[in-house]
Amino acid sequence: MKRFLLAASATVISALLWHFGTGLRPLPGLAFLAPLPVLLLAPRVSAATAFAAGALSWLGGELQIWPYFTETLEQPVPVTVLLLGGTALLFGGIVTVTRALLVRGRPGFAVVALPAGWVTVEFLLAVAGPFGAWWSIAYTQADVLPVIQTTSLTGSWGVTFLILLVPSAAAVLGAPEVTRAQRLRVGGATAVVLSALGAFGGWRLATPQESATVRVGLVAVTQPPDYVPVESADGRDMVARVVGEIEKMADQGAQVVVLPEKSWRADDSTIAALSGPLTEVATRRNIDVVAGLIHTTGGISYNAAIDYPSGVQYAKHYLIPGLEDEHQPGTQWQSVPGQPWALAVCFDLDHPDLVLANRRRGATLLLVPALDFTNDHWLHSRMAVMRSVESGMGVARAAQLGELVASDSRGRVLASAPTDITVTRAVLAEIPLTSGNTVYARFGNWFGWTCVVLFGAALGGTAWRRPPA
Repeated sequence: MKRFLLAASATVISALLWHFGTGLRPLPGLAFLAPLPVLLLAPRVSAATAFAAGALSWLGGELQIWPYFTETLEQPVPVTVLLLGGTALLFGGIVTVTRALLVRGRPGFAVVALPAGWVTVEFLLAVAGPFGAWWSIAYTQADVLPVIQTTSLTGSWGVTFLILLVPSAAAVLGAPEVTRAQRLRVGGATAVVLSALGAFGGWRLATPQESATVRVGLVAVTQPPDYVPVESADGRDMVARVVGEIEKMADQGAQVVVLPEKSWRADDSTIAALSGPLTEVATRRNIDVVAGLIHTTGGISYNAAIDYPSGVQYAKHYLIPGLEDEHQPGTQWQSVPGQPWALAVCFDLDHPDLVLANRRRGATLLLVPALDFTNDHWLHSRMAVMRSVESGMGVARAAQLGELVASDSRGRVLASAPTDITVTRAVLAEIPLTSGNTVYARFGNWFGWTCVVLFGAALGGTAWRRPPA
């Protein structure tokens, strides 16, 4: 009974820490602590108990996402069950691998098994799944600027590794099978890694950015709850009010204004009601305007971002499964003519490879119409902020039902404001542009693949037992 109570207590405490340390608005420090009770338990109980504690603690913490997936994002229940249940089983399995390494006297592998194993899960889900890098605990640290500088080296996978390295090292130091010499080696190596990454984060934040900047305005005007036909009375009224906001932004020196995703619905016969006024004000005020709309052309519907006055159109590459099945995904890259400003749309920024491709094509700024779901405003906007740090770009993201956010290549939020269809919001930010590539921009997902190999080595280590003394 005592052992059962110990296991139950560790599981509940870990689940609570995961609950408050992850989700739509996490408390960042808790993610570093969340696995620790279960990891401390693991070498002191059976493999089956360690597996159950790991799986149930993860599931208990992440069940909070159930209504967001099934109701807000309208994902099928089987998909949500597979995502939550499948990741819980994987987490439990990795905890069991950590236990095996500890009881077999392999603390070096044990300290990296959970970090490398969970990065492997996140990385392969991002590579092979439809949701990109949405499912990552790295975003829990999005407001902790020294920590997220690591993404410029490793992508978001490095932050996930760092989060889980800390409790894994603490668990190894407290494991009964670990010798004093092994504790010194593990503790020393972990301290070196943490110190080096902390110093790098501080150095990168202190390093002055280049002097070139672009002044960006983000605007979201009041609108009806449905996508507004541009030729309707409501649509034309929205256009007129948007033009007024653009005039105000231009008076303040804005060089480009970004509007939210799907603000209007138009086809080839009606789009002049939008393109005419926006082209006129953009030309007259010598400013670019990026508008988000559902554009049907040739019988095919696209979730589009159009730059005015050029008329260059970008179609969203990554569509949300189920919610956007009516649209055709785009395949072309687009930038504002004559500028290193790339166009993207909302969910595109959940996919690091898309941002990376734009950076390698010379983009220094992403202009992003977006549409969120109100309750996810912090999480989804900070995913975009993490992308900016990874690839060394500025991001200007105008989200309706979310948050207007402009950030620089260090992840600093330069301007922000909550949005809702019942109010008009506008912010202006001076975004520094960076010409140099980050390590991640040069070498891509090298760290993700390294963790796949490292976890494979840790799995191999479970077959080796320390000989008796």
